[in-house]
Amino acid sequence: MKLSFTKKSLTDEELIGRIVRNNDAALFEVLYDRYANLVYNKCLGFSKSEDEAKDLTQDVFLKLFVKLSSFKGKSKFSTWLYAFTYNHCVNYVTRTTAKKIEKHAVEADNIKEEFDDDDDDKDGLYQMKVDKLKIALERIPPDDKVIILLKYQDQLTIKELQDIFDIGESAVKMRLKRAKDKLINAYNHL
Repeated sequence: MKLSFTKKSLTDEELIGRIVRNNDAALFEVLYDRYANLVYNKCLGFSKSEDEAKDLTQDVFLKLFVKLSSFKGKSKFSTWLYAFTYNHCVNYVTRTTAKKIEKHAVEADNIKEEFDDDDDDKDGLYQMKVDKLKIALERIPPDDKVIILLKYQDQLTIKELQDIFDIGESAVKMRLKRAKDKLINAYNHL
């Protein structure tokens, strides 16, 4: 009984270290229990059904068990897991739809507009009706959808988004602005 409590009280980093050192599937279950809902919710945003999201979640955790040693601790594990899940889901969408997801690389020198991180509601995203918003989210590209969900649903900071996408602050802000513009446009055309 005490051993089980000890496993659950380990930090993510301690848990990962032990899993990697011992290839311990029982400890991996503790990590799974901590993050299964978070991963499932991210996968649900990319899938067409709950069953598909469950399958994607299982795929992410199977892949994660094999790749866990690549976590170097440069960011929080949850941030790294977001990126891991995001990449898996984007690859899934790309394979199943046979479309290439366009990557927008933005140079900081090309950005002339400044954005106020604290005034997220000025563009009206929080004023949209939920049912209509869900439909609009399905009509924008997956990479735009995920950055919006990470920022507004999961309330990640610009810094956390920088870590996930491995891009600079200005590039994150520009991607976020473009994604919001596409979402608002899709919403207004419903």
